[in-house]
Amino acid sequence: MFKNNSSTGLILWRLGLVSAFLCALFALYPQFKLVYNRGAEWQGNYAYNDIDEVAYASYLRALIDGRPRKNDPYTGRDHTAVDPQPESLFSIQFAAPYSVAIPARILGIGAPWAMTISGAVAAFLAALAIFWVIFLLTGNNWVAFAGSLFVIAGGALAAGEGAIGEILGTGYSYPYFPGLRRYIPAMALPFFFVLCGSIWKLFESDGRKKLLFGLLGIFSFGYVTFSYFYIWTTAAAWLASIFLVYLIIRPDGFKNDLKWLAAVGVGCGAVLLPYAYLLSKRAETLDHIQLLVETRQPDLFRVPVYIAVFVIVLMAGGVLFKVIEFRSKAVIFTVSLAVTVFAVFNQQILTGKELQPIHYQVFIGNYVAALALICAIGILLKRKLARNTALTKAAMTGFALISTVWGFVECHYTVRILDDANVHRDKGMGVARRLSELAISDADPHRTTVLSFSMTQADDLPTIIPQNVLWARHQHVFAGLSWEESKERYYQYLYYSDVDSASLAERLKDGDFVSMIALFGWGRHTDRLSSAAKPLTLGEIDEESARYQQFIEQFDQKTAANPVVSYVILPVNSNRKLENFNKWYELDEGEPHGDFILHKVTPK
Repeated sequence: MFKNNSSTGLILWRLGLVSAFLCALFALYPQFKLVYNRGAEWQGNYAYNDIDEVAYASYLRALIDGRPRKNDPYTGRDHTAVDPQPESLFSIQFAAPYSVAIPARILGIGAPWAMTISGAVAAFLAALAIFWVIFLLTGNNWVAFAGSLFVIAGGALAAGEGAIGEILGTGYSYPYFPGLRRYIPAMALPFFFVLCGSIWKLFESDGRKKLLFGLLGIFSFGYVTFSYFYIWTTAAAWLASIFLVYLIIRPDGFKNDLKWLAAVGVGCGAVLLPYAYLLSKRAETLDHIQLLVETRQPDLFRVPVYIAVFVIVLMAGGVLFKVIEFRSKAVIFTVSLAVTVFAVFNQQILTGKELQPIHYQVFIGNYVAALALICAIGILLKRKLARNTALTKAAMTGFALISTVWGFVECHYTVRILDDANVHRDKGMGVARRLSELAISDADPHRTTVLSFSMTQADDLPTIIPQNVLWARHQHVFAGLSWEESKERYYQYLYYSDVDSASLAERLKDGDFVSMIALFGWGRHTDRLSSAAKPLTLGEIDEESARYQQFIEQFDQKTAANPVVSYVILPVNSNRKLENFNKWYELDEGEPHGDFILHKVTPK
């Protein structure tokens, strides 16, 4: 424990540790569920709680194996002096994966366990950081204890997502604890709140401590910058918001505080210079998935925005009725958090550009809004809570219990959505381990190609094996393939699956999101990611079907050898005839591995 200059008491870290431990349990729930579902048959795979985690896990595996920062686990194309690769989302956002990969490599931990452990660690640290910030602003350990649990457990609720949709019958139980998606944004999340706490301590400290907390703030900003776009831009928006609110309200000592804040801002600006350089070297495929929209339309109808407006109204009411001081730094900080939420959803009014606001809604804006709400309530009730300690403890314990129960409600409803996929992925561990064994004698296993006819398995394989895959749903998020090459890989997958052009057209007309994303990029299958999303037209579908038909007609030995397929994985008792594949390759009798058969194949 240490003395906090802004409060009348000591910060009780043991309460924060209880909150952090409970949040770590939430993060581990999907893994407990998978082990429970598989029982003695569990083969060691991690349970993903978001389908995008396979891409993050694959990149993590590559880093653990010592491959370069610019690597592509789905195609095996890594950066070399002879074959330089452009930057991808993963190589630019390298801080979080390296902070997991380095200790995993030192300790000899594989990617599945690293993913599981990192999620729990991130949840633990995030809860602890939020506990710290709430205590700094309210001076109350019990409010910080209950509030930190609420912010994490209620994160999906504050986004208007998660279990509440199914409970009310208005939507789908997804996603599970969005801020705990491993390792992005999970590892970056606690550092955002460390930044908030560091700025508070920067204002409250003297002498060398000011410099220490200023540097901690810059470091935290740097970490989130090279970890996740939506968190660093929210951090930048918060720094701008608190500067603006400080300038308007002008509390005691504001000139000195703003000087220090400006110094931190300069340090953060310096961090963005190398980031901008890396971004300028990005692959063209990055632009296909970012969905930048030119618009100046305000975005006001989101749950985090409603919460932010409510917080501002609460603070205004508290000032009007003289419950709180207008120039209180705690009020300024709380208002700045609320203003930040409004800003990230509406910055396009000034910039004219909008980038997938749903990510602000579920990965950071919701947590900032929930934090602002807790701080606002804690500040407004500060005097009452301080008068009766026993009642405060009882009330906050009850609130913490409700938050914990809600956390497990979120777990129950949202984790089961991916139960079948996780079981399927774990059943594939046997054949994946066999491929890893075969890779030992391979001169260049990263360039050896595996064809799996299970989309879920193909997505997951690079997390377990060193070989690449012919095609997977997440391959286009890396930089190894150009957009046209990525489409051609999907054409190959369809061709080897004996899908003709008429069937592809039917899939697209029926709204098959996998085909839409693979052939048209993100944002055409739903308006969730982009306010400018446009559904496919019949003309576009017919044109794409014609291109695929031309691909089929021109398919030759050269196409079949780009890349050369070395292994094929089929489900046991598969009824696939593989007529097209058998024109170019010969399969051996195969090795059974649980629910799958592994075939070595040779070109004809």
